[in-house]
Amino acid sequence: MATSNDLKNGMVLVFDNQLWQVVEFQHVKPGKGPAFVRTKLKNVMSGKTVDRTLNAGVKVETATVDRRDMQYLYNDGTDYVFMDLDTYDQITISPEVVGDAKNFLLENQNAIVATHEGTVLFIELPASVVLEITYTEPGLQGDRSSAGTKPATLETGHEIQVPLFLNEHTKVKVDTRTGDYLGRATD
Repeated sequence: MATSNDLKNGMVLVFDNQLWQVVEFQHVKPGKGPAFVRTKLKNVMSGKTVDRTLNAGVKVETATVDRRDMQYLYNDGTDYVFMDLDTYDQITISPEVVGDAKNFLLENQNAIVATHEGTVLFIELPASVVLEITYTEPGLQGDRSSAGTKPATLETGHEIQVPLFLNEHTKVKVDTRTGDYLGRATD
């Protein structure tokens, strides 16, 4: 058990026998009346996001979530296989749980796998990853109809917008939360 004052981003709470992850929170102390905490919660299983307001100091039930460093090994055609770096045990995770992380996963890449009572909840990737551009059209100098960007396909098959001057086989840094181009990767 914790109080609403102890909330942190990423914390997993139990409401109505469902697991909810804190996406963001804000402590509010109005000039008149008691303080409260405004939160945005994401349902771990369905992905649904809701806003919820809690009174300050109210007890909330926290879920015990085991976060482990694991290495992504391969995709067996349907599911994703990860290996625990401590015990070398392999687990299979469904594409629904992996979600958008599949757009940025390369073989032998490390990720954090969160489990609750043996059930895999979600996968956390680093904030940014370095990926190689496998295909992009050559950029034409002076073409500003697309605000100086063009589509590029990454080695994972995911497509992002990159500046016109980038070519194939260039390594770029990509934000795993939004899928945005962050810059060229320095070797």
